[in-house]
Amino acid sequence: MVLRKKIVVIGGGTGTYQVLSGLKKYDLDISAVISMCDSGGSTGRLRKELGILPPGDVRRAILALSDLPFAQKTLEELFNFRFKDGESLKGHSVGNILLAALTQITGSMDKAIEEASRILQVNGSVYPVTLDKTNLVAILADGTRIYGEKNIDQREIKLDLPIKKVYLSPSAKVYSKAARVIEGADLILIAPGDLYTSIIPTLLVKGVNESILASSARVAYVVNLMTKREETAGFRASDFVREVKYYLGKASDKLSYILVNKKINHTQSQVRRWYKKFGSVPVENDLRGNSDLKLIEGNFVSSTTFFRHDPDKIARSIFSLLEE
Repeated sequence: MVLRKKIVVIGGGTGTYQVLSGLKKYDLDISAVISMCDSGGSTGRLRKELGILPPGDVRRAILALSDLPFAQKTLEELFNFRFKDGESLKGHSVGNILLAALTQITGSMDKAIEEASRILQVNGSVYPVTLDKTNLVAILADGTRIYGEKNIDQREIKLDLPIKKVYLSPSAKVYSKAARVIEGADLILIAPGDLYTSIIPTLLVKGVNESILASSARVAYVVNLMTKREETAGFRASDFVREVKYYLGKASDKLSYILVNKKINHTQSQVRRWYKKFGSVPVENDLRGNSDLKLIEGNFVSSTTFFRHDPDKIARSIFSLLEE
């Protein structure tokens, strides 16, 4: 019997959702290790009111890997549906509420994820990067500290100042099952996503980088398509890679592949103008000839309304790495 290749996707948010949605179509042993720092919207309210770990990014990962044979679109709409009315329900996601309920029924977030994954027939495994309750803190170039993922992600102050550093307060240790799948992987993929609020928080958890170092897997990183005013204004592809390598620490030696989009199609100029209003522009690829890592370039952009990674295009390139 041929064993399936093991791939671990590290991240959170929409970028991780897109990647997982494409990878699940391949005969792979997929594990998603998900950031647990989200503090905004429905997730933030449930976290504050019930004292649970944030369910939002986990919800997206479970949905991405769900293999239910019926009404996939309806299921997606249901899990992402947010109540528009009701004093206590307004703004809450149905999927977040389900995970919150399962957490109280089972007694822990990891068991709630396992149960939700069973119900939704997940093709793979989803793990929180940590079971510790922690918050993200950012230090700006002038020393100003911003507390909480939501406040960093939706920053309204000192937008002219870049983020100098982020850290977790209090510190958190890696969930044991997440550590094991990382150590046993054939390929570790750092997914695209908000750099300082979705991706780097997973690398800040104690034990994650050590698990990457202990693994025989190669590491690949998917560079974002767009910059973000609150986090990565003015960033080029090399800046994203530099920051990921910095927070990987010694584990940066395992980084072998960089997947980067070639360009945004000029026919999508209307969408580009919409992004520009919010301070987001396409990430310039300045890595050619400037990196000792293997550069994989492609047209990875989805043809939908937003600039997002196309699940099939990006998954095809990722899967090819496992065949090398």
